[in-house]
Amino acid sequence: MSTTAEATVKPPPMKSANYFALQTAFENALEKAIKDNSVEMLVKEYNSYTANSEHDKRLPMDHAFRVLLMKRLKDDVKRIGDLVRLSVEATRAEIVSNTIPVVLLIDTFDVVTLDRCQEIFKFVEELVDVWKEEIFFASCKNNILRMCNDLLRRLSRTQNTVFCGRILLFLSKFFPFSERSGLNIVSEFNLDNLTEYGLDSRDHDDTDNKELEDTAEDIPLKIDYDLYCKFWSLQDFFRNPNQCYGKAQWKMFHMHADNILQSFASFKLEDVRPSNSENGSEADQAMDVDDDIVDAAVASTVSKANHFFAKFLTNPKLLALQLSDSNFRRAVLVQFLILFQYLQVSVKFKIDTYTLTTEQADFIKDTEPRVYKLLEETPPYGRRFARTVHHMLVREEMWNNWKNEGCKEFKKPEDPPSNDEDNKPPPAKRPKRPLGDSLRDAARNGKFFLGNENLTRLWNYSPDNLQACKSEQRNFLPLLETYLESPHDKIDPAFEWRALRLLARQTPHFFTSPSQPSSKISDYLEQVRKRLIRDKEPKQSAPVSSNASEQNNGLAAKSTPAENEQDAGMALQEAEPEQDLEVEDTDPVVEEVEENPGHEKSLMVTAKHIEEVAPLIGEPWMKVGKKIGFTNDELLFYQMEHPTASVACSKMLCTWISEDDDATLENWAYMLEGLEMNQAADAVKAIIEKEKSGSSGTTATVEQSQLEDDNDVEVLSD
Repeated sequence: MSTTAEATVKPPPMKSANYFALQTAFENALEKAIKDNSVEMLVKEYNSYTANSEHDKRLPMDHAFRVLLMKRLKDDVKRIGDLVRLSVEATRAEIVSNTIPVVLLIDTFDVVTLDRCQEIFKFVEELVDVWKEEIFFASCKNNILRMCNDLLRRLSRTQNTVFCGRILLFLSKFFPFSERSGLNIVSEFNLDNLTEYGLDSRDHDDTDNKELEDTAEDIPLKIDYDLYCKFWSLQDFFRNPNQCYGKAQWKMFHMHADNILQSFASFKLEDVRPSNSENGSEADQAMDVDDDIVDAAVASTVSKANHFFAKFLTNPKLLALQLSDSNFRRAVLVQFLILFQYLQVSVKFKIDTYTLTTEQADFIKDTEPRVYKLLEETPPYGRRFARTVHHMLVREEMWNNWKNEGCKEFKKPEDPPSNDEDNKPPPAKRPKRPLGDSLRDAARNGKFFLGNENLTRLWNYSPDNLQACKSEQRNFLPLLETYLESPHDKIDPAFEWRALRLLARQTPHFFTSPSQPSSKISDYLEQVRKRLIRDKEPKQSAPVSSNASEQNNGLAAKSTPAENEQDAGMALQEAEPEQDLEVEDTDPVVEEVEENPGHEKSLMVTAKHIEEVAPLIGEPWMKVGKKIGFTNDELLFYQMEHPTASVACSKMLCTWISEDDDATLENWAYMLEGLEMNQAADAVKAIIEKEKSGSSGTTATVEQSQLEDDNDVEVLSD
């Protein structure tokens, strides 16, 4: 029977209502929710109408909020604010449209006076963080912008200056920096901001100058109509700084600015702050040094000051009082600094012809310190104020650079996503091999182990390191003859010292004692050079003399003893002028030196060698040039003059061998090995081996021919 009863129970009917019934029900629920300051009752009433769709219920709820707002307009501002806050909570509960809070504010501002608008706008400023939320910003930003623009149109910029400033500050807080609608992208100036001043020239006479002078009796500065016009004419340059790029306008600005700054410097204001110290200047310096005391004093001064000037008056009779006002003077001086900064910085949309001349740049460079000095001398807290202005102008340069880069959006750096791999523990370190095992294995293989990879590779470069050091490739000493013939100063102690070292190392002439020693080392080296040349001459003429004896052996046999003595005497007479340095005949010693393989003549690089090796060097030919000693400009010249790398390399190396006396094949091979150009280095080594084998074959041929000549002479003598 219970089962039958349960089956007969029907579900409750779905609650439904039309638009007007829903509006009435929602208005009643809204009044109760405002009293309880809770949105839960409103949500419960909204969800009770299950038969209606979300769209059918949301429109009556929006209408209920707007109707209730019209009923509360006569109430105090706080109750209107409570209704706006409740609409924000209802939007988050998704029972009203996302724009309903801003729509309520727009309806309010449209029907109330400006005084009440100024009070209600406090709620807009307090909820600035709410308007930035994702649920409101996308749908409400245009409505908020329209609301603020409507208010600005109703307000007067001269009478309601503070309220206008509050609206603009709110918009700057609400919209992001990259919002294009709030940026002066093309750097335009407000050219409508005109400053009207002066009297009609027809009405101006000497009585006006007299009146201006009467108003400035207590000021040690002559104030006349000319100074008045110069002073206020500067506002036109501050309004449109681009005028300063014109020659005539700059001349006028230069003259007027110099006069005004000179007037400020001649008329200094006195600090009227109360001081417990007897010496006021010492107290000022102490307050400027102690930043904490200055901050507290500035805060108290600003809190007491309740004056704000949106635009200064230009009546001629007020100029004397304005020059005595520190706020007025600071405003003008800061305008100078802003103008100077704009003229010097690079602005993206500035015309290319807008550039400063040298004279203009020098004037700004000299005038800017004068302005800062006048700011420091303007009480109260002049030094503090000057430092603050300088800091703000430095930050302004950063904003200018940001605008030149296209006003990029500011974003907080995102945290990198955490990967599971990062959370894994690090792998266990591989156990280090014992040092003794490494040394034992190296000793078995006949190698060294020094604990450092580079040192180990260096010591294992050759099986016998001492023998590798004695290699011919590591002999970088030049030949004595080549070194003595190299260009140098006539008196060069370093050159002379190296020459004597080479002389003692390569020839025995260093150890001979001349009968007439020279007083100068340079003369001694010149004699040695001539001696070396003379020592080589007999060896070059020996084959010729043998051939001559071979051809004229009959004549030599028929010559008489008297003729031989005469020829010997003539030979001695010819040899006497050449005996600058009397030494013994050292032909056998020279032969021993030449036979010593450690001092054999180095093989020089030729153009033929360069043609063979240059294609093997290829693209990295500039590395070879830097190693030789060419500069970057010289390498760039070769690269531009010659299209291919091989041709440029050949030209560079030809210049090298023509200018460098150490351009030997051994040095070239060593250099290429150091640059890891192994293919080119092997080619150079092959050339060296080829040259050496060719020279040894030539020597053997000459010796064989000499032996044959000797045999012929012996046969003839027999």
